[in-house]
Amino acid sequence: MSATILPLADDFSPPSREDWLALVEKTLKGKSFQDALVSHTAGGLTIAPLYTDGPATVRDLSTRDPVRPWDLRTGVRHPDPVQANAEILRDLQNGAASVLVALDPAGIRGVAVGDQAGLGRVLDGVLLDLAPVALDAGFLGPKAADWLGALAKSGPEAPLAFHMDPLSAFAEAGVSPGPVESHIVSAATVGARLAGVYPKASLMLATGRVVHEAGGSEAEELAFMAAAAVTYAKALVRAGLSLEDAFSRITLGVCVDGEYFTGVARIRAARELWARITNACGVQVPARIEARSSQRMLTRLDPWTNLIRLSAAGFAAAVGGADAVILGAFTDALGLPTTLARRQARNTQLVLMEESHLGRVADPAGGAWYLDSLTDEMARAAWREFQAIEAAGGLIAALASGAIAAGVAAARAARETQVASGEAKILGVTVFRDGEAKNVEVEVVDPAAHATSGPDPRLPGPDGHCPPLVPTRLSASFEGA
Repeated sequence: MSATILPLADDFSPPSREDWLALVEKTLKGKSFQDALVSHTAGGLTIAPLYTDGPATVRDLSTRDPVRPWDLRTGVRHPDPVQANAEILRDLQNGAASVLVALDPAGIRGVAVGDQAGLGRVLDGVLLDLAPVALDAGFLGPKAADWLGALAKSGPEAPLAFHMDPLSAFAEAGVSPGPVESHIVSAATVGARLAGVYPKASLMLATGRVVHEAGGSEAEELAFMAAAAVTYAKALVRAGLSLEDAFSRITLGVCVDGEYFTGVARIRAARELWARITNACGVQVPARIEARSSQRMLTRLDPWTNLIRLSAAGFAAAVGGADAVILGAFTDALGLPTTLARRQARNTQLVLMEESHLGRVADPAGGAWYLDSLTDEMARAAWREFQAIEAAGGLIAALASGAIAAGVAAARAARETQVASGEAKILGVTVFRDGEAKNVEVEVVDPAAHATSGPDPRLPGPDGHCPPLVPTRLSASFEGA
C-alpha cells in the first residue's frame, strides 16, 4: 500500500468563526443567536454553543496515584454508636479509604456522642494511623478534635482531619452560643496545639456547602469558601502558626451535583481561587479539596433516579481533581440509609475509580475550551463575590447583615422559577414521572433512644445572630404536584 498522504483539505481555506456564524444565522431564519443558542448555568454563567479558544489553564494533577487517585471517603451519621461503628468497619473493609463522622449528642444530625469514650466506641477497630478520620461536629468541633487527638495517642503519622468549621454552623443555625468570633478563636487555639502533635493533620474546613444546600449559586458557594479560608488562616496565624503552615492545615470543601460540567468547573475554580489567595499572601501551598455530593439535588419521589445524580456528581469530583470524595446515599432525602444504600454509594466510587479509570489521566478536563472558559468565568464571578464579602467587613459581618442570605434567596428563587417554567427539569419529578413509583427502604431510628449528654458549646459573651441559610431540596415544591 502507498504511504502517500493526499492533501485533500489544501484546496479549502481555514474555517473562521465568522463563516460559522453566517451559516448559523442562515439556519436560524431570523431568530436571535443569543436567544436560540446561548444558554446559562443555573447560577447565571454564560454557556456558548461553540468555543474556538479558551484561557490557558494548566492544572498539574500528575501526583495522583493512578490506582487510588482520590480518597474514597464514606459518611456516617447513624445515631447509635454501635451501628455507626459497624457501618464504618464494613465500608473500610469493602473499599473505602477514610470516614467522615458526623457527631450530635442529641442523635438528630449525627452519631450520639458526647465525650471521648463515646467517640472511641464509634472508632473501635479503626487504625487511625492508616485510615483518615474526619469530623463534622458543628460548634462542638474543638471538643471533638481533642477527643480524636487523644484517641490517636499522639501518633505523628495519623492523617486526621479535624474539620473544625464554626462559620458553617453559625450560617446554618442563624445563631451561635456565644460570639461566633470566640468560637473561631477556640477552634484555632485547639488546632494550633494539635498541629504540633499531628503534622499530617488538617485542622479547619473552609467550605461553601451551607450556601449550596440553601440554594446559592456556584459563585456564591465558592466566595463563601474563599472568605472562610481567609478567616481561618488569620485565626490560625494569631494562634501561633506561620502563614504557610496555617494555609497548609486548611481543607477546602466543594459540593458537586448532577450537573457534571459545572461540578468539574467548580472544583477547578476552587483551585484557582486558592492559588490567587495564597499567592497574594506570599505562600505556595497546594489546595486540598474535599468534594461532597449535593443533598439539595436529591428527590423523595422516585429516589432511584438519585443514583444517576450521584454518579454524575462522583464523575465531576473525579475529573475535577478532588482529593477526597464523599457520595451520599440515594435514599438520603428519605432517611438513614440501609446497607444496600450504603453499598451503592461506596460502589459508585469504586466503579468510577477501578473500572472507569478516571484517575489515570493527569487532568481529564484540561484543554477543553468550554471547561476552561467556564472555569475562568466561574472563578472570576466568585472572586467578585469574595471581594464584596471582604469589603463588607469579612464573612461574619456579611452574614450578620443579611447580604449573603439575600443573595442565596434570590438564586434559589431564580432556580425554582426555571423549574416551574419548564426551562429546567427534574428527572422523575417534573419529567418522566412514574405515578406508581414506591419509596425505598430506609433505616427507621428514634434519635431519642440514643441521645446522650454532651459538653455545652456556649462561650462567654452575647450570642451571634444572622439570617439562617436553611437547607432545601429543589424538588420539594414539585413532588406533591
